[in-house]
Amino acid sequence: MLQQIIDRRLSGKNKSIGNRERFLRRHKDQIREAVRRAVDGRGIRDMERGEDVHIPKKDLTEPIFGHGEGGVREVVRPGNAEYVKGDRVAKPQGGGQGQGGGQASDSGEGEDDFVFHLTKEEFMQVFFEDLALPNLERTQLAETPEWKSQRAGFTNDGMPTNLHVVRSMRGALGRRIALGTDKRRELLELEERLALLQHENPNDHEVQRMLLETEARIVHLRGRLKAIPFLDPIDLRFRNRVRVPMPTSRAVMFCLMDVSGSMDEGRKDLAKRFFILLYLFLTRHYDKIDVVFIRHHTQAQEVDEQNFFHATETGGTVVSSALVLMEEIIRARYPSNEWNIYGAQASDGDNWHHDSGRCRELLARQILPLCRYFAYVQVAEAEQNLWEEYSKLSEESRHFAMRKATEVAQIYPVFRDLFRKEGAPP
Repeated sequence: MLQQIIDRRLSGKNKSIGNRERFLRRHKDQIREAVRRAVDGRGIRDMERGEDVHIPKKDLTEPIFGHGEGGVREVVRPGNAEYVKGDRVAKPQGGGQGQGGGQASDSGEGEDDFVFHLTKEEFMQVFFEDLALPNLERTQLAETPEWKSQRAGFTNDGMPTNLHVVRSMRGALGRRIALGTDKRRELLELEERLALLQHENPNDHEVQRMLLETEARIVHLRGRLKAIPFLDPIDLRFRNRVRVPMPTSRAVMFCLMDVSGSMDEGRKDLAKRFFILLYLFLTRHYDKIDVVFIRHHTQAQEVDEQNFFHATETGGTVVSSALVLMEEIIRARYPSNEWNIYGAQASDGDNWHHDSGRCRELLARQILPLCRYFAYVQVAEAEQNLWEEYSKLSEESRHFAMRKATEVAQIYPVFRDLFRKEGAPP
């Protein structure tokens, strides 16, 4: 049997989806590099557009077949007034300094001859092609959704509290009518017949016999009608409720960062890159994302993105102040049963010694029970008391992860390590 496949995917004018997909597969390395460069120069929320990918000319060439320069051929050169057949033409002098030649680049690199624009969806697909949310109790429709109870008609079994009285009585009435219709019709005919027989000659033995039979049949039918139960168990109808998945499309991302004197611009830039990646990652799974920026030194404060990354403070560091403020904001504006909560903390690890233990307790008892995931990134190599306390927590909770990133090149691998798809190769 002949089978036909019709591609009904919508495509723009003068565009081919198939050719575009083949092009993306062929130049995957250049596209990945362009995506990485784009992340470096954008803000956290500035990811709602695609990216231009520059493809060098040398990467666009394809092998072709052509005729070689073999054999004996007759060629007519227009304008020839000097040579005849059999003459040998000398090689032009000047070492190839002809007018048609161009100047070679001193660096050996040519200009990009082709610019390819990635759409927003293609940009994110390339960037997150091998990433997925951690193995958590996720509230996503495609994986582990939240459930809600929804009415789904009626059922014959159920709890007494779910009994629908009107629907049950309606069913009982219909059953009684259906079972007694023939008997009532026959009863009505017998009663009319009995009335006629009562006006006949009472001394006639045949009339008496018919009269007795009719009366007996009437008594029997009335007994049958009375035997029909008023309410039978098959009449009962209970309200039926089923659990259906409820897609959750809202998430909030908390960005916590130390802005004390020890956090210079270089370390803040490392933190910014990590926050950008997390924001991009969440846009793949949620329609609406709120971003809350909390900076702290000895005191925590909710600020906008500009002040979050560029304002500096002097003095010591009390990390627990940011965690306390995060919990207050969650309970005031983002209830965990309505929002998917993610936390990301960046710090150089410096903290008051007696405060690090409190940070671990706040995360374990207050923050993590409300969060889907919490990631800590240390932008310094030295392991101080905060790193030691968080290391204990990472062994106890699967909702918490921690890594180090001291160079720009390490941000992307660290992010992939934190949010790697379960079972994906390192």
